[in-house]
Amino acid sequence: QIQFVEDKQEFSKFPTKTGRRSLSRSISQSSTDSYSSAASYTDSSDDETSPRDKTQVNSRGSTDFCVKNIKQAEFGRREIEIAVQDMSALISLRKRAQGEKPLAGAKIVGCTHITAQTAVLIETLVSLGAQCRWTACNIYSTQNEVAATHRGAGWRGESEDDFWWCIDQCVNTEGWQPNMILDDGGDLTHWVYKKYPNVFKKIRGIVEESVTGVHRLYQLSKAGKLCVPAMNVNDSVTKQKFDNLYCCRESILDGLKRTTDVMFGGKQVVVCGYGEVGKGCCAALKALGSVVCITEIDPICALQGCMDGFRVVKLSEVVRHVDVIITCTGNKNVVTREQLDRMKNGCIVCNMGHSNTEIDVASMRTPELTWERVRSQVDHVIWPDGKRVILLAEGRLLNLSCSTVPTFVLSITATTQALALIELYNAPESRYKQDVYLLPKKMDEYVASLHLATFDAHLTELSDEQAKYLGLNKNGPFKPNYYRYYWSARLEMQFNSSSFPPLA
Repeated sequence: QIQFVEDKQEFSKFPTKTGRRSLSRSISQSSTDSYSSAASYTDSSDDETSPRDKTQVNSRGSTDFCVKNIKQAEFGRREIEIAVQDMSALISLRKRAQGEKPLAGAKIVGCTHITAQTAVLIETLVSLGAQCRWTACNIYSTQNEVAATHRGAGWRGESEDDFWWCIDQCVNTEGWQPNMILDDGGDLTHWVYKKYPNVFKKIRGIVEESVTGVHRLYQLSKAGKLCVPAMNVNDSVTKQKFDNLYCCRESILDGLKRTTDVMFGGKQVVVCGYGEVGKGCCAALKALGSVVCITEIDPICALQGCMDGFRVVKLSEVVRHVDVIITCTGNKNVVTREQLDRMKNGCIVCNMGHSNTEIDVASMRTPELTWERVRSQVDHVIWPDGKRVILLAEGRLLNLSCSTVPTFVLSITATTQALALIELYNAPESRYKQDVYLLPKKMDEYVASLHLATFDAHLTELSDEQAKYLGLNKNGPFKPNYYRYYWSARLEMQFNSSSFPPLA
């Protein structure tokens, strides 16, 4: 039997302003505040002062950082303790380097997403002998509590001006000059190249993990202006085939659910781009019953989409009828204002590619359109006739701006980044010229092997006869550098594209 409370409680009345603030504070101070996205979303601080205008001091008396609230450092440490449980490969690197410091003397300046997983990477680099300074590569993906723990530069929701200011604070520091760059998107590399050319010339190596940043490196190389060796981690097997595919296969649903509470069954979805990210998104959406179409410029990727059961369309042909549009290309103006004008009421538009230029958000910031903030990172853009388009994270990376991503798959990427830094820092001058390089296949295989123990996986070993028959070393590498496993690469098309503005 259901018994109803007979108290005459007036449920229709909203709590008072004081009551709302108290409730918000109690939520944000609970254990959920240590959960990455919740802490960022429910920050109930009444202090709206910009971190740039506040003087904060940590427990060591240092002020050399700029974060939202240094008092959140304890929560950040809890986040890191959770993440480290699923990043055993980085811990293995630390153990294998005991007594050795392969990064001794390295001064690494990093510009990546500031998350608990990144913190585990930073602590690994420090344990290997490096000094690190870090800033955020995305204005919405920073976990404030983790930034507080590692006293970085950046906070969730910072402005574009704050973003570039934080990068400059990391680079332009008295008594400390970086000699290695770890970048995600190319913004840090671009800033050092433009603003501090003398520092750029002394960099020993650059490690880049995104399509956008890699493309910029190839532009510099092609123009003869890349004066340091760079490692293209984005197109390493352990980044493309795991982070890009499996991470996005899980996190696309997480981001959409948290922001819109959307039901996927029966929804008409267009995924723009059928590379690794697009493949992951399509697989997840199809599994939940969405009707998925894709757009592509590459006939090979398009044919793969057809064979996987997806219709290949032009966005302009279906834009009036779709419920969700997801960009995964790394290009610019994939969704234009003309297409936005033709979308139906309630269409959800978001980006899973790195670049924030895939959706022409700037064209929507006009007087005739009204913006309403519905919840964190969710905007209703309202047309004069009342039509609403739901824009997520202002066109920036959905999964890291609006949700979290699986730690284990980020462990693979972080291990790849760490090995790339070690390789570039310790390589003799004659090994790498002033160009862009892919991670050696043997190193990719080593990263994969470090993660197999998690699954209690046991590799089969070649006999001497089998190794001789295949012409292989029994210990690898087992595939040639040109082997792309079973997903096609689009390197030639990406790197020869003129869609990105030149840096020079």
